[in-house]
Amino acid sequence: MRSLIDIIDLSTKEIDGLIETANDIIDNPAKYSEKCKGKKLATLFFESSTRTRLSFEAAMMELGGNVIGFSNAGSSSAAKGESVSDTVRTVGCYADIIAMRHPKEGAPTIASMNTAVPLINAGDGGHNHPTQTLTDLLTIHREKGRFDNITVGLCGDLKFGRTVHSLIHALSRYKNVHFVLISPEELTVPEYIIHDILDKKGIKYTVTTSLEEVMPELDILYMTRVQKERFFNETDYVRLKDSYILNMEKLQNAKKDLCIMHPLPRVNEISIQVDKDPRACYFDQVLCGKYIRMALILNLLEVK
Repeated sequence: MRSLIDIIDLSTKEIDGLIETANDIIDNPAKYSEKCKGKKLATLFFESSTRTRLSFEAAMMELGGNVIGFSNAGSSSAAKGESVSDTVRTVGCYADIIAMRHPKEGAPTIASMNTAVPLINAGDGGHNHPTQTLTDLLTIHREKGRFDNITVGLCGDLKFGRTVHSLIHALSRYKNVHFVLISPEELTVPEYIIHDILDKKGIKYTVTTSLEEVMPELDILYMTRVQKERFFNETDYVRLKDSYILNMEKLQNAKKDLCIMHPLPRVNEISIQVDKDPRACYFDQVLCGKYIRMALILNLLEVK
């Protein structure tokens, strides 16, 4: 029995295998329509979510399985004071696999130690979001056909953005990846990412506050929202929330085959005019999320 807590739990070979399965699901959906017949997925979402929860549920249903669970902590026994460990131990009696989101960093790690079924971390605080990273990787692979020899711009909230941290972790294992880190000074990538990953591995990176200056060199532009829920100070949030807004004017000098990504939800950091541009990939990215989660569920349940 295996769980997925962090993207680095997976080797690059395993990631390649998941992407291969996801692509096969896209090409041959009927082949997979009953692969999880009789299986149940429990979605334990102690923190609100739309895309991630529904993506997991759609993934299991399209594999022929069933879904149980809750969409916020208030509708679970956590509201009565039950521990995460007891919750997952109980739910493991009803389900074959668990997808869990929790606002506290490390909660899914504790949960995975106390369940008899595979557990997938569907996001824990500002820490990890491995299935979003798998979603991002599938999107990049379908758009570019590779993970090496690319320049990836990460823009917006790089301090609290768990999707950014996980994507840097994942892509740092491939050759000749250049990261361009675009953010206000208050929201730069945490020092441990710079120190323990980029500097330690000798990976090329650029730190800048200007999106326009670096736009011409980007193969991927990964936009993020400034997350109000991660701020303790409302004044800081208001001051920084509109720091970077991507519009058609800013794309004038971008590559013709730029891939624009966003983990969503979008607030106003990408103008709706950009949605019509063929370089906008963020809604394709949503669809990739369903397919890669289908591949992951099959993998963790050891379904051939």
